[in-house]
Amino acid sequence: MFPKAKKTPPKDAESVNHKLLVRAGFIDQLMSGSWTLLPLGLRVINKINNIIREEMNAIGALEMLMPLLHPKDIWNETGRWEKAGEIMYKLVDKNEREYALSFTHEEIVMDLLRKHIQSYHDLPISIYHFSTKFRNELRAKNGILRGREFMMKDLYSAHSSEEDLMAYYEKVKGAYKRIFQRLGFNFKVARASGGVFTDKFTHEFQVLSDAGEDTIYWREGDDEAVNEEIFDGDKSQYLSAKSIEVGNIFPLGTWYAEKMGVYFVDKDGSKKPVWFGSYGIGSTRVMGALVEVSHDDNGIIWFPQVSPFDSHLLSVGEKSNETAEKIYQKLTSEGVEVLYDDRDVSAGEKFADADLIGIPFRLLVSDKTGSEIEWKERTGKEMRLMNLDEVISKLKQIFKNYAN
Repeated sequence: MFPKAKKTPPKDAESVNHKLLVRAGFIDQLMSGSWTLLPLGLRVINKINNIIREEMNAIGALEMLMPLLHPKDIWNETGRWEKAGEIMYKLVDKNEREYALSFTHEEIVMDLLRKHIQSYHDLPISIYHFSTKFRNELRAKNGILRGREFMMKDLYSAHSSEEDLMAYYEKVKGAYKRIFQRLGFNFKVARASGGVFTDKFTHEFQVLSDAGEDTIYWREGDDEAVNEEIFDGDKSQYLSAKSIEVGNIFPLGTWYAEKMGVYFVDKDGSKKPVWFGSYGIGSTRVMGALVEVSHDDNGIIWFPQVSPFDSHLLSVGEKSNETAEKIYQKLTSEGVEVLYDDRDVSAGEKFADADLIGIPFRLLVSDKTGSEIEWKERTGKEMRLMNLDEVISKLKQIFKNYAN
């Protein structure tokens, strides 16, 4: 693998995800708020994105990919060139034309819609993509939790009525709940403000964690929590927790359509503005949140469904390399994803790196194990010998359960 694990965290690292993801070789910092996803990190992000993708497709959304460089004109149509100016990165080309780097894509989707819809027959539409977002955060901090450049899945839906928009909004809310359940989070849905997106209330998906920047409040038995920024009641009556926002959904109404002239002809022949919704999940932020809620003193503890590999195979001792190589080839041919450590370093270093990287199942082949394999789970201390067929069967069953 590239790069090698590090023994110490970066000097400026304050958050757990910053320390561990850098040390274990998942991410590398180019500058404040800007991160390279290294091979291990990209594998985790792909697992996260595939879970998101499956749930988006299940509610009828279509995947595409939109540009990251946007002309000033399109942002001027809604007034957000000025309104969102503080968080936008703006640039000028050699012909004095002005552009922004994408911090979101509402205007771009609206431009698409006005080119391609005419009547109510063309609605509803639900489209999404995974792409980089750029936001000029005053202080990028907490490792990959708050970056100036990050990956996001954003979904947009267009409807012929408020009733249809809100029905789909609830459908997306359900899909988001399934996504965060599948990712293994303890989370709450919280009402929040709309920021620079809308003046309506919106919903956030908040992972309970002491590392969170937000505070949410809820009563015992409540389905939803409330973000502190809009909370105005007696806090003594509520439970509270720090939390990390990993997703949000916005019912945007007809404001964008009216500003950008996106109309359709309804059943009665009248011209009406499109009802619009926007829904986001920060994939890289999710990765950081997973590390914050699942680690110990030795390193990361990946949940199996998002682990970069299914298993971590270690070869210890000169005589074991040939056996380990055959086991690696067999596991790979059976569709088991294996990170194979055949380095010429001490057993202690291999064990320490395995704990740091955090793959959930460690497979050890040594001079002592002979033709068998020592199985150990990252979260446990028990080690037991198994034959190769048992290992393959056990791993396949575990990951089959997560796939379902």
